[in-house]
Amino acid sequence: MKPSPLWARPLLQRLTLIWSLRDRRLSLWVALVGLVAAVLITLVWLAGRYETSQVQATLERDTTDAVNDIRSGLMRDVQALQALQASHNSVGAWSTETGRLLREHRDWLRVEWRDAHMQLRAHVDSPLRAPSFARTPRSNVLNEVTPACQRARRSSAPAYSSSYFVPQADGIGFEVMDLCLPWVIAGETLGYTITTFSLQEIMAVHLSPDFARRNEVSFIEPDGTRLAIIGQHGRGVRLFSAQQLLDLPGLTLVLRVDGRRGAPDLFPNVLTALVTAMSIALVSVLVLLVKDSRRRLKAERDLAEALAFRKAMEDSLVTGLRARDLQGRITYVNPAFCQMVGFEPAELLGYNAPMPYWPPEMAGEYQQRQAIRLAGNAPPREGYESVFMHKDGTRIAVLIIEAPLINVLGQQTGWMSAFLDISEQRRVEEMSRASQERLQATARLATVGEMASLLSHELNQPLAAIASYANGSLNLLQDPEAEDATQTLADLQLALRRIAEQAGRAGKIINSVHDFVRRRDQDREAVIPQALIEAIMPLVQLQARKLRVRVVIKLEDKLPTVWCDRTMVEQVLLNLARNGMQAMDAPDCTDRLLLIQVRRAASNQEHQWVELSVTDQGSGISTEVAAQLFTPFFTTKAEGMGLGLSLCRTVIEQHGGHLEFEAHPPRGTLFRFTLPVPQRP
Repeated sequence: MKPSPLWARPLLQRLTLIWSLRDRRLSLWVALVGLVAAVLITLVWLAGRYETSQVQATLERDTTDAVNDIRSGLMRDVQALQALQASHNSVGAWSTETGRLLREHRDWLRVEWRDAHMQLRAHVDSPLRAPSFARTPRSNVLNEVTPACQRARRSSAPAYSSSYFVPQADGIGFEVMDLCLPWVIAGETLGYTITTFSLQEIMAVHLSPDFARRNEVSFIEPDGTRLAIIGQHGRGVRLFSAQQLLDLPGLTLVLRVDGRRGAPDLFPNVLTALVTAMSIALVSVLVLLVKDSRRRLKAERDLAEALAFRKAMEDSLVTGLRARDLQGRITYVNPAFCQMVGFEPAELLGYNAPMPYWPPEMAGEYQQRQAIRLAGNAPPREGYESVFMHKDGTRIAVLIIEAPLINVLGQQTGWMSAFLDISEQRRVEEMSRASQERLQATARLATVGEMASLLSHELNQPLAAIASYANGSLNLLQDPEAEDATQTLADLQLALRRIAEQAGRAGKIINSVHDFVRRRDQDREAVIPQALIEAIMPLVQLQARKLRVRVVIKLEDKLPTVWCDRTMVEQVLLNLARNGMQAMDAPDCTDRLLLIQVRRAASNQEHQWVELSVTDQGSGISTEVAAQLFTPFFTTKAEGMGLGLSLCRTVIEQHGGHLEFEAHPPRGTLFRFTLPVPQRP
């Protein structure tokens, strides 16, 4: 290597010194970080060891408590068996009391009464399960019980046998042990009470359910053989175990408790956990702030889109919208409302009564109605009709639906109104009403056309009588041989009176037809029901005489007046009467009776009704015809138009009533309809 020049050596030394100092500072930071990390790891490990020891100690205390609970429970069982020996000497009473005890002790499988020579006197199996020794005879396992009874006899105290396995019929068995309790009276052993216990049920009965849910509890022998087990491991990644001896007279078992815990592996020390938690909390806060900022931006975008969508939706509505505050000032209008009244939003916002779109002649009424609304009286949910005035003076019929305007806090901040322009609807309804009136007039003309022949026949009689009286009067005036002038004058007066009577009769017939045919406005008035009957009787009698029909009128006493359009109701009555008489125009109809009846109908406190009915004795209405009887243009007559009954129902429903029919046994049909009674103010 070529040696560096002399002038470059100081610079190289300086650079070497700088790099050495930099490396030393970096080494110090690395050492400091490593030291802090080592301290934290050591603290975490020590705290983990400490908390692990705490968990283990807690588990061992729980295991000790569990052993004490089992020992105390077995002592109570011994006391119950001793009480059984002391209180019952007969086999029957002993069996009854033993059955009761077996129902109360789920861990008891079988209780036997044996004499001093181990001969069985009585036994009772647990009613809570199948007999334990159904598959394996009891005599096969007496060798396990006999040593225990011998120890019990020597010590005059209860003794337990070693545990043994009892197979069952389903191929599964369980581990049991026997308790031998000597029956000693006056120092003499008279027998033994032998109780068979299930090791698994002992743990299930004498340990708390919560303890069994959190841990796996089992009986094991000193060599580690597992005899019985209950419960299961809880959630966790570390397994903790504890064992305690259960020392019983003649038997020693080991109670083992296994449980899983997860807490020591995650945050073993309170201080370290606090620092770690704060660090995690700080990072979490930063993450949450970032997420919250993103959510806020997304919410603002969504809100802007929602506002834009709502604005577009409100601008495209054909329904006018208007919002007012609690003082009645307009706070919002949509384009449809502005187009409806012809004003711009700037001309309406902040405006209070009287509104510029109110007709001047109705401003007082509208202002009073608005005052009622602002007082808190809710408008009808179905809305109400009103009239607005366009900016150019045009009147507009509108349907207004109002509702309280509620904010997010549930407080009312004003009123929200929706407006529907119903001017075109009203025009169509008026045209429909006019068409209906023309159709009804056409139906009346058709009815008169059908009755033209009857009118000619009816008018021939008074006209013939008038002609006869006129000719007789001329003959009296031209008779040269008449001597008594006074008698001639009297005859002329009589003839002229007869001519006047017959002319009046013809005039009444013509007037009744004229009143029926002429078209009038639908003016409703209070009408006496008898007047409706009398108005149509001349026309009814015309057809009745031709068809040989007897017409009977029945009117209930003290009938109230009805509120109706007289001409329309007379047309309904005449149409029903003519239909009834035509239904009886058949050879097999001998009793041709048409009954027109008027009476009070069922009423309530708000409305009263009068019922009018027409009953014939015809052949009735078939089921097929009844299904479409009121259908327009449906008729059973060759020359009929099919509009009569349809118009009748329309007229009655316009009056608020109801037209219906039913069979009239034994023969005929009854049509009835109702008309309202004028309400008293």
